[in-house]
Amino acid sequence: MMSDKPLTDITFSSFGSGEDGTQALHPALLAGLEAAGFTRCTPIQALTLPVALPGRDVAGQAQTGTGKTLAFLVAVINRLLSRPALAERKPEDPRALILAPTRELAIQIHKDAMKFGADLGLKFALVYGGVDYDKQRALLQAGADVIIATPGRLIDYVKQHKVVSLHACEICVLDEADRMFDLGFIKDIRFLLRRMPERTTRQTLLFSATLSHRVLELAYEHMNEPEKLVVEAEFITAAKVRQKIYYPADDEKIPLLLGLLSRSEGARTMVFVNTKAFVERVARALDRAGYRVAVLSGDVPQKKRESLLKKFQAGQLEILVATDVAARGLHIDGVSHVYNYDLPFDAEDYVHRIGRTARLGAEGDAISFACERYAMSLPDIERYIDQKIPSEPVTRELMTPLPRPERVKPAPSAEGEVEAGEDEDLSLGTIFREAREQRAADDAKHGRGGRPGGGGRGARGERGGPRGEGEARRRPRREEPGAPDQAAGAAAGVAEPVAAAPVDGQPQGAQTGEGGERRRRRRGGRRDEGAAVADQGAQAVGQAPAAAGSAEGDSDRAPRKRRRRRGGKRIDGEGAQSVDQAVRALETPAAVAVPAASGAAAKPVEDSPSLFKRIGSKLKSLVTRAPSSRH
Repeated sequence: MMSDKPLTDITFSSFGSGEDGTQALHPALLAGLEAAGFTRCTPIQALTLPVALPGRDVAGQAQTGTGKTLAFLVAVINRLLSRPALAERKPEDPRALILAPTRELAIQIHKDAMKFGADLGLKFALVYGGVDYDKQRALLQAGADVIIATPGRLIDYVKQHKVVSLHACEICVLDEADRMFDLGFIKDIRFLLRRMPERTTRQTLLFSATLSHRVLELAYEHMNEPEKLVVEAEFITAAKVRQKIYYPADDEKIPLLLGLLSRSEGARTMVFVNTKAFVERVARALDRAGYRVAVLSGDVPQKKRESLLKKFQAGQLEILVATDVAARGLHIDGVSHVYNYDLPFDAEDYVHRIGRTARLGAEGDAISFACERYAMSLPDIERYIDQKIPSEPVTRELMTPLPRPERVKPAPSAEGEVEAGEDEDLSLGTIFREAREQRAADDAKHGRGGRPGGGGRGARGERGGPRGEGEARRRPRREEPGAPDQAAGAAAGVAEPVAAAPVDGQPQGAQTGEGGERRRRRRGGRRDEGAAVADQGAQAVGQAPAAAGSAEGDSDRAPRKRRRRRGGKRIDGEGAQSVDQAVRALETPAAVAVPAASGAAAKPVEDSPSLFKRIGSKLKSLVTRAPSSRH
């Protein structure tokens, strides 16, 4: 069927009146539709209802804003009113289930259903994540005829005992089915469908603006010989949407957006971006320019999302900055401009984005920015919509915003005057602060590192945290002038055991600096004691009695020193002999000590072997020694 008309000549009351075999609508439902102002069908409704009302499966495809939601709501409610429920049905067994990919779309479907179904004696339950877990569970346990839900939260309740059961479900609806499959809900959908009656006894309706072969193939697995019904148009996008595209640089996008917005003053506008980070950046730039801005993304708490969306629908906010979470199924009256601040990765998302305007025969403008980062998506988009998007030049004049009038205080809503405290709660600063806190709490809950500010640095990167301690531990490595002297002392084979002991009569800070003892414990007695070796070796020449006393008192610390190796041998008795030799050398008045700058402890020159002899003896000991049991 091909149609560009928003409404057809077919009325809801005409179903069942002819000889075409269609089923008539229930009188109570027909009265509710007329009371809500629905009298004539849109093309998708006129095409699908004659098939869906008798109970057959339908896969319907039509452009956004053509009334698909009302089509499946009429079919669902008419079935429940016209047919009796199963005799063994329990209170927790719903008769119908409507699944939506996003929370906002589920809320929109529930709102539309209540317009004409509130007085029909059916109980509707709205189930989605982010709010009122216990309240929603109690609502399901009390019993509901129709459940409108997102898959994740519903599965939580299905897995619980005596909360909700799907074995008595008579009809199932998948709205925006392609989006659910794209978002990775395929396992969740299969989990729920397998807990319903088999497909030959259950009616399944599937609706979307785009139905790919992959989605249809997957959906047919769980549908009973469905009939694919497509409302075709000349173009995939709405005919009354005026599309244009600009090619700005990345740093020109904000000025260009402000300049274009100033030239469409007073228009209700939606701005789509690809990432949650740019939602905040764009929203803050618009707020500084004096616009009243709402934001809609996965990071914004659910209650805030609902409040902001309600204010935008009521006209109290001028611009809605959103990710693709708002691109599906939301019907907001009077949206005249849609900006693709970032071109979407998926061509189908472009169709859904610009479908927020020019709904039900109205006119609208869709303006896109093909920037350096996302311009590669443009060829796929133009190929998918089968038309070339007209381009406009980016000029300096266009990037200069026109003067705006002073911000006028928004008019109060129908519920009454908005309180100042509520406005403060919905400010951008409060919203994004709460979003970062929630993200940090989720990271902590799932064991992921993250600072409270929500950045990419983990907990180790915070100031004053463990990372700071690590830097303090690394700092002595760069401030160890005694390290070369320690090597020299090791070559001498004598000074190190003597210098490692603290010198009596001196404060600890004077030996190793403030906190030197702590550093020795961290290093296991290895690196940081090298600085103490040089200082204490220099003091040993003038303080021989003190050094001797230190050597005698070193027996308490001997186990730590025996762990060190020299030439591949453990220091056991040799260490004690070296200490005695050093003490005797220091007590000899005629001995000439090695200068302190060399790092070696005092030793008589006449008894000291030459360098080559020391090297030769060490090499000989390495060649002739027996293998160590520890190797």
